[in-house]
Formats: sequence, C-alpha cells, structure tokens
Amino acid sequence: MIKFTIMKKSWLILCQFVTILFALFFILDFFGFKIFTNKTITNSIVQVRESKDSTQNQNFKSSFAYAVKTAIPSVVNINTSIKIRYNPNPFFEDPFFRKFFGDQFDYQQEKQTSSLGSGVIISNDGYVITNFHVIEAAEEIEITTHNGQKFDASLIGADPETDLAVLKINNQALPNIILGNIDNLNVGDSVLAIGNPFGVGQTVTMGIVSGLGRNQLGISTFENFIQTDAAINPGNSGGALVDINGDLVGINSAIYSKSGGSMGIGFAIPIDLVKKVTEQIIIKGYVTRGWIGVEVQELTDDLKESFNLSSNSGALIASVVKNSPADKGGLKSGDIIININNKQIGNGRALLNIVSESQPNQSIEIEIIRGKRKLKLNLKVSERPRLGS
Repeated sequence: MIKFTIMKKSWLILCQFVTILFALFFILDFFGFKIFTNKTITNSIVQVRESKDSTQNQNFKSSFAYAVKTAIPSVVNINTSIKIRYNPNPFFEDPFFRKFFGDQFDYQQEKQTSSLGSGVIISNDGYVITNFHVIEAAEEIEITTHNGQKFDASLIGADPETDLAVLKINNQALPNIILGNIDNLNVGDSVLAIGNPFGVGQTVTMGIVSGLGRNQLGISTFENFIQTDAAINPGNSGGALVDINGDLVGINSAIYSKSGGSMGIGFAIPIDLVKKVTEQIIIKGYVTRGWIGVEVQELTDDLKESFNLSSNSGALIASVVKNSPADKGGLKSGDIIININNKQIGNGRALLNIVSESQPNQSIEIEIIRGKRKLKLNLKVSERPRLGS
C-alpha cells in the first residue's frame, strides 16, 4: 500500500512536469520564438545574419537622389553655333591658279557648325557659369533648361586664364544652385558630375574626390583643380560637380583621355576660384590681376647646387620684361624670389598666384637672393595684360 502511494505521487509529478513543459513551448511559440525549425545549418564556421524584409530597409539604402533633385534643375545644356566661310572648291585656293585668274572665282560659302556643352545657373536672375572653351568664338548661344525651356544667352565676360565664362539669360524665375564651401571638401568625399555628355541629355555620374590642388597640367594659366573619378565626358564641360548635399563645389572642365572618353581622371575648377572670377566678371566684365613682368624657372636640384642653396624653395627669375614693374624695381635675371610681403614663395606657381592676387598700383616688398646676398626690393604692381586684349 505504501509502495502504491509513492508510485502514484511520482506519476503525478511527472504529469505536472510534462504539462508545464508543453505550456512553456506553447507560450514561446505564441510570442514568435521558434524552438524547432525545418531548416538547420550544421558545421557552420561563418556567422550569417540575414537582412530584414526589403520594405523595412528602404530608409537605410545609400542614395544620392536628394542631391540630384536639388542640383539638377540648375544645370543647363549650352548649344553654340559658329558661321564659317569656306570655298567649296579647294582648286580655287591654289596660289598658282589665283595668280592667273585673281579673285573672279572666289565663290565663298558659309556653313554653320554647332557644339554642345553644359552650364550652371548661379543666380535666380539668370547668370550662368560655364567654361570659356565651351563658348569661345560662338556667334549664337542657346541655353536649354532641365525642363526643356530654351533661351538665347548673351556673353557677360570670360576669363581664358581660368577657362571660365559668365552668360546671362533674360529670365527672373530660374532655379539657382547653392554654392558650396571648398574648405569642407576632402579627398575621398563622394561627388556627382552633372552635365550633357555627347548631347544625350542631362546625365549624372558618381565618384569621389581623387585629389585637390592639382596644377601644372597645362590646361589653363591659373590651375588649382579638383581631381575626380566621376565620369566626365565631352559635353560635360561647364557642368556641375556637386557634393552629397547637392551644393556646387566645382565646374567640370577637363578630362585626361587617350581615346576622348572618360578614363577616370577628370578635373573641375574649385568653387572658391569660381566665385572670385565670376564676381569680377559680373561687376566689370573681365578679371583684373596683378603683374610684375617676370618669367620664372623652377629650381631643380642641379640649380640648387649651382646657387649653393640649402633649400629648393623659391622662384628663379629667368627673364625680366623691359620697363615692367620688375625691371623698374631692380629685379634681374638670376635673382631668386623667396618672399613677397613676408609670404614664403615655394615655387613659380606660388609666385604667380600671389602676384596675381595683388591689386594694380599696390606696393609689395620682395625678398630675393642675389649671389650670396639677401636683398629686399619694393615694386609697384601693374595690371596683368588680358589674353585677347
């Protein structure tokens, strides 16, 4: 009888345990915790985390749609046309033929050629910035906005030495781009190039800033380019280089290419230089720069040794223009300029930039090395002759 009672109690405890266990499984399953699964992974050495449902992850996707939506209404297509006179029969251009018949067969005809480029609206009253080479020698300039509106544009002024030009549209309701800050741009930042490559229509390409302050490329006189691997192709010239906020950080200007297409090396004029140039063009129609009238030569290691210099920083004067400020101030060939107004001159490019930023009639103090002596000279800066003037 005692043994039966013990067995009964043991059976009751077992039933209660099984009941509690099933109840626990039911509760866990009800709240979404899967104890058993039909699919198992065995012997896995990689911890796999599956992505959530795509509809829950859309807000976390990387996208430049906001930047494009912000900037693209301010980017325009530029169509220029030039009339060229030519003789339909090249035989009439032969000097021997013209010697006997003169100009009586000089039947010249005209043909009109056109080219495409891009531009950026920088103010809502119709000022557009583009490259000088896009509108060079153009007789007619037509601008097409992103929504298909067409306007005739007039040339306000150009600066061939930075390859920039300013156009004007007579319209008071144009969407202008936000100008960025070059100081906030770093190598590795994402950028977008917006333009009209090959005339196919507005196109956006993405890349990063590959380098800053690129110069001595032979593209223009004053070079301080942003280098990017965002695809820039023919027709993109004058278009916008924007950051991820859609702010303008540069004007697309040139590419390095052996084939004519993009090879991942493009150059844009930085926004700080664009601002300086466009402000002067809008106010005066041209850009004023300082000039002292010297031709400089970079200091190589051999020249440094021949001049007994401890450093190769400085700009060697190769020649001096007669009656120029440098000539009147006493500069001579062979002098090495090391300071201007207590600013160290690292090379010829630095000298060009510092002098050009000086105002005409401004007096500057130049420190030079002549032979084994250091001398200080005072010059009065003149205005730099403008190309084409």
